[in-house]
Amino acid sequence: MGHLSLPSGRRSPVSRQWTLLDLAAAAFFAAVLVFFLLLFTSLGDSLAASGRRALARSSNSDPRERQRVLAILDPPSSSSSSSAGGRVVVIEACSEDEVDNMPCENPRLNSQLSREMNFYRERHCPLPEDTPLCLVPPPKGYRTPVPWPESLHKIWHDNMPYDKIAERKGHQGWMKEEGSYFAFPGGGTMFPDGAEHYISKLGQFIPIKKGLIRTALDMGCGVASFGGFLLKENIITISFAPRDSHKSQIQFALERGIPAFVAMLGTRRLPFSAYSFDLVHCSRCLIPFTAHNGTYLIEVDRLIRPEGYLVISGPPVQWTKQEKEWADLQSMTHALCYELIAVDGNTAIWKKPSGVSCLPDLVNFRLNQCSDNDDPNEAWYFKLKKCVSKVPLSAEISIGAIPKWPERLTKSPARVSLIKNGLDVFEADTHRWARRVAYYKKSLGIKLGTPHIRNVMDMNAFFGGFAATLSSEPVWVMNVVPVRKPLTLGIIYDRGLIGVYHDWCEAFSTYPRTYDLIHVARISSLIRDSSGENRCSLVDLLVEMDRILRPEGTIVVRDSDEVINKVVQIAHAIRWTAEVHKSEPESHGDERILVATKTFWTT
Repeated sequence: MGHLSLPSGRRSPVSRQWTLLDLAAAAFFAAVLVFFLLLFTSLGDSLAASGRRALARSSNSDPRERQRVLAILDPPSSSSSSSAGGRVVVIEACSEDEVDNMPCENPRLNSQLSREMNFYRERHCPLPEDTPLCLVPPPKGYRTPVPWPESLHKIWHDNMPYDKIAERKGHQGWMKEEGSYFAFPGGGTMFPDGAEHYISKLGQFIPIKKGLIRTALDMGCGVASFGGFLLKENIITISFAPRDSHKSQIQFALERGIPAFVAMLGTRRLPFSAYSFDLVHCSRCLIPFTAHNGTYLIEVDRLIRPEGYLVISGPPVQWTKQEKEWADLQSMTHALCYELIAVDGNTAIWKKPSGVSCLPDLVNFRLNQCSDNDDPNEAWYFKLKKCVSKVPLSAEISIGAIPKWPERLTKSPARVSLIKNGLDVFEADTHRWARRVAYYKKSLGIKLGTPHIRNVMDMNAFFGGFAATLSSEPVWVMNVVPVRKPLTLGIIYDRGLIGVYHDWCEAFSTYPRTYDLIHVARISSLIRDSSGENRCSLVDLLVEMDRILRPEGTIVVRDSDEVINKVVQIAHAIRWTAEVHKSEPESHGDERILVATKTFWTT
């Protein structure tokens, strides 16, 4: 078939005319198509939601409005503390699309960061001035959570209406939808027959029932059924996982009443003290332990108490096509003098030696012992090191050296001796908190010991005295040790309690609505620097407390009269009801106690 060739002078005008018509027609039909797509598909809803979020952020992030609110509620110390002057200040609600807002774990922003060693999945916090000053609302249909222990087995679907895990993992026993509930059969990827059966098998090699094992760490925990069922053995497990494709897995865990928080083992140390855990567990956590010259296994070694146990279930243990990774893992644990106790299918169990680990073969992994200048307890935004930490008193804090549970709760830990007058301070702190908690229950009407309170946080834990006094109650306590205060977290773990390091000028790594009771003594000290100046605003701190507190949850704040007056003003602005009480008769100074309740409001 030939081609008809016309002179250019006769061909060009016709071609140009039809091209313009084609473009006009295409634009018209494209506009019609987009109109129908927006009108009749979910794309329109998605774009509209994005628009609402952008509009809400724009409104709540207005720096002038933010400064106005801060100037009224949290004026400089040189100004009058009563600067509100009768003016009504109300902090607005965030957009309803922000019901799961986590300022430091924002997938939309963090996705732009480096993938190297999962850096983009770690904490990355915005500056305060870039954080919307608004209150996170509950989702539609939210209701008071199912009480413990029933919550271990089921929670309200509408409190976190995310079906993804149930759809993908239901056949493995993670969770499933049952009417208005999510039900949790107790299974997991590596234990589809249930956590109880799996724990029973581990008990053949690990002294689970003898009081020797008390604190555990579950890495990449899913919905935390492993930690939930270990509670029956008086073993308290802190479970963690990143905010990733398994949407809200940590949120499910906390709604069930199981200790958990959001974290990623990436480029930094995990926010725990050295030698904290009697047992570290990984069930298909997919951590490449021997990658990067074994950096991740070295971090796990930092966390395991001497004579503690490491359990890895899943890859690479006897896993097809991961023979090299499995061989490297065996070689490196041997180099650290870990004893391989058992290999059962795809589950391997090691025991860490007592005292300082011997280092016969670490040169093969290009690793050495850390220098004496390294503090193994520093773990806040602290880069992972390619060296094995030396921990003071390692022999004295081994599993065989510390008392069994529950005796270890009340006996002064060996690490107390590293603090000036530590033994006297420990004993005084123990008596002080026993007296205070008794006063909370008897005189302040705080509902400790009732189904109303399960998840508790102490924002300024020191030795964990508040949590220790609650050990007989049906609660668990997240003990937070502020990073600018003495690093006492190791003492908390030696007592058989759990906790993390944190800086309260940043958002905590948890989802909204995860705690029933938040307690803090000397709240003003959490935001001050060494010179006494504020590093951040008290308003931002209380808005963050509101974010992580459940509706109708309780706040207890102890501080000076001046600080409590300021907290009361802010409490009214964030819709709390508040009462101020005198401190217990045996206390000294001008300390007062604020007891507040977060009201149950909706957008």
